[in-house]
Order: sequence, then structure tokens, then C-alpha cells
Amino acid sequence: MRLIEFKMERPGLVKAGDEVQIIEREGTSSYSYIIEPAVAMSGCYVGRDRIKSDHGIVKEIKHNDRGYYVIVEFDE
Repeated sequence: MRLIEFKMERPGLVKAGDEVQIIEREGTSSYSYIIEPAVAMSGCYVGRDRIKSDHGIVKEIKHNDRGYYVIVEFDE
């Protein structure tokens, strides 16, 4: 299992237990991921750390003074 954190701009778009689909965006030297449909975005990952799955399960939603964060578990 692998946990990845995604930044979500507003609450209520997903909840713990939801299955989410992600898409991969390729940059010049890294990859980032978006929970569809444009719910939240990950940080950047180098090629060796790419996410192999295209879907995962929301484990937790965190909130702090910087915003909302979705923790997604991938079966890798």
C-alpha cells in the first residue's frame, strides 16, 4: 500500500472511503497527478516514484490553516 497526499481547495468534494480516479500529468522532469474531475492535485514526483495505479481509496481528509488535504491509498 502507498499513501499519497493531494491538495484540495475546498471541502466536501470527496470523503473517506470514496474510490477516486487519477490522471497523470507529465512535466519536463517530473510527474504530477490530479484526482478527477479536478478535485485535488498532488505534488511532483520523479520518474522512479511515479504512481502505477489509476485509482485509489480516500483514507482521510486533513484540514489545517493551509487548506484541505486528501490522503489516498494506492494498491502498489
